[in-house]
Parts: sequence; structure tokens; C-alpha cells
Amino acid sequence: MTPFSENIFQEEFYTSPMGIIALDGATELAAKIDKYLVAWANKKSDGVKRETFIIDSAYPRFTTGDGKAIINETVRGKDLYIIADVGNHGCTYNMYGKEHCMSPDEHFADLKRVISAAGGKPSRITVIMPILYGGRQHRRNSRESLDCAMMLQELESMGVRDIITFDAHDPRVQNSVPLMGFDNFFPTYQILKAMHKRFPDVQLDKDHLMVVSPDEGAMARNIYYASVLGLDLGMFYKRRDYANIVNGRNPIVAHEYIGSSVMGMDIFVADDIIATGDSVLKLARELKEKGANNIFFAATFALFTEGVDKFQKAYEDGLFTAVLSTNLTYRIPELKKCEWFVEADLSKYIAYIISACNSNQSVSSLLEPHSKINELLGRIKK
Repeated sequence: MTPFSENIFQEEFYTSPMGIIALDGATELAAKIDKYLVAWANKKSDGVKRETFIIDSAYPRFTTGDGKAIINETVRGKDLYIIADVGNHGCTYNMYGKEHCMSPDEHFADLKRVISAAGGKPSRITVIMPILYGGRQHRRNSRESLDCAMMLQELESMGVRDIITFDAHDPRVQNSVPLMGFDNFFPTYQILKAMHKRFPDVQLDKDHLMVVSPDEGAMARNIYYASVLGLDLGMFYKRRDYANIVNGRNPIVAHEYIGSSVMGMDIFVADDIIATGDSVLKLARELKEKGANNIFFAATFALFTEGVDKFQKAYEDGLFTAVLSTNLTYRIPELKKCEWFVEADLSKYIAYIISACNSNQSVSSLLEPHSKINELLGRIKK
């Protein structure tokens, strides 16, 4: 990651002037990213001082709920990066005198509106969508829609060159757009760094820490954590009641554990999202019954769709030690106040990605954080 901060915006790599458009709900993250990019760009020796790369845009709505996008500055010839948080239900609008929370569908509609407003004038359009729209509806189990694949094809048809996302539920969905760029990044290093900063006494070795996958679907990311840290790996698999559907899914009958003993061990559990949180709390209860010590939940997206009350009670009961997550999507205000919530800031990481893409440099070292994790482990040992 470091090389990009030193060579940022060098003339031999620099292509088109950069512009950033932040959709409603992504302005906070975009402002942090912009701060890094401006600081790096102003280190150039061209004497030009930049105040911001963010392009002024607006997304007004009529009282009927119809919306539109307005770009208030020129985007002609720009290398345009559009940042969209489709999971931000904290954005609201007035329709027929009632306040409505924006759904992922409405955020995606605004994304298409702003691309339409650009009118084909940018030299290149890259969409940064940390949580992928329709990402959980990535395949067919019956006669049902393929939302994520359709979304990617729509963006490709509108002229989007690249998609940048994080911890896609199933990155194979990129097969629907084989000629469009699709980069799937992971916050592995940032989460481990945030964990060590908050809990410096936790020892990241196989005698004290163990990785446990919450289910078979999360095995890949947990195998990665176990591999780079040199830890043992266990796994839970979910026995579901396939005869019934509750809230759109088959209810879980039981969690079955496979792996070595967790007695006296600190446990690290990684997944892509925490939604209701029912699964991980059941898992924590079973791990505690098996004698586990501290339990750390890591999730790229901390959605907490049913609030934090049951997590607060579980924390007070000693079921887990912390939830580690990122600022890649909207976090409900009450979550930020919880002492057990640890947030990793990904804005600098995204700034590195944008600067590398704008300078036509490789992002391979950014996709693979293994060397940065080794540096972190080395600092911890010292």
C-alpha cells in the first residue's frame, strides 16, 4: 500500500483530471477519502493547490417521490469516481407528507441518475460500491430474480468501466460482466490493526488465539485469517429446517461444531455482514459452553437490522468481547455508542485504490494485504 503515497499523481502515470461524486449517504466517507487525495496531490511540484476533488451534486425529490440527479460542475474529460452506499437507510426523503427511509433500490436509482446526468462526458467512470447492491441475491435456487447480475449489466450498458467493492457475498457474480473491471477488496489488515489497537494484550499466536468460521459460506475468509496468522481453524455448519421459510430464509435448527478444542482459547470469528445477529450470538453461546475465552466477531458490514439491544445484553452476560467492523456502510447511531464496537477506518485504503487507478498503476499489492499483515505481526512481536 505504501508505494502509492510516495508516487501519487506523478506526471508519467497521471491520466485524466480526477473527480469524485458522492451520492447521498456516502458523503462522510467521501470527505475522508478526499482529504487524503488532496494532501497527496498538493505534494506535487506543479505549484497547483487543490482544495477538493469532490464534484458538487444534488439529488432532490418531488413530493410525489420522483427523484433526479443534478451535477453542478463540469465532468467533461474527468476520470470520475462515484461513491455509493446502497445500504444507507439513514437517508430520508418526504413523499406525500411522510418521511421515508431510502432503500437500496432508491440508492441504485440515484446512481443511475447521476451517471445519466454526466451525459457521457467523463473520460472514464468507476463506481465505488462498498456493499454490493443485490449482493445477497447472487444466484438462483428456484425461479427467482438475479438482482446483482442485472445491476452489473445495467451499469456496464451505461458506460461504467470499473466496479470497486468490498467483501462481495459471492464475487463470482462478476462473471455476468466479463468485459467490465471488477475489483473485490477485503479489510483484513485494517480489522486486525483495529483489534490490536483496542486489545493490545490479545496474543495473535496459535497457543492463545483460534479462528472459527460461523458457517461453510464464510470458510474462505476465515481460512485466510487462519493462514496469514498461523492459527488453528474450526467451523460451525448450520442445520436448517428446509421444510419452512421464516422471513425469507430457512430457519436454523442447530449449529454443529467441527474442529479442535476451544477450551481456554480466544476466538476470532469473521463474516461479511452482521444483519440480525441471531446466528453469531447462538455461536457465541455454544463457544462459551465449550470453554472459550474472549470472542471477537469481525464483519465487513455491521448492519444490525434489529438494533443493538440483544447484543448489549449478550455483552453484559459475557458472551463476547467485541464486534470489529468498518465504516464502509451506514452504522446506526446507537451502534457507534457501544463500548464493544470497534471500527476500522477504510478511507485511506480507498484513497490508495483511487490514486492507483487514476495513475494507471497496478492494484495487485492493494488486493493482497499479506505483506502489511506480516509487518503488523512483526511490530507486535517487538
